[in-house]
Amino acid sequence: MVVALSILLVVTSVLMVLLVLLHKGKGSGLSDLFGGGVSSNYGGSSVVERNLDRITIIVGGLWFAGVVALSLLLKK
Repeated sequence: MVVALSILLVVTSVLMVLLVLLHKGKGSGLSDLFGGGVSSNYGGSSVVERNLDRITIIVGGLWFAGVVALSLLLKK
């Protein structure tokens, strides 16, 4: 069980980094390196941004639950 939770944490951590980097930046941040500045010219991407926010929140919740579960398992 500890190994499965550790793998879950690694996968969700990598996903969180990727999802946060995909978010639209407010300035010239890291998101502009991956085409954030180019995609802002197209417009009409509010649905995509909302879905990206939802996916990021879900993955963050899974990551948090994995951290709590792993800490409870290792505490014993």
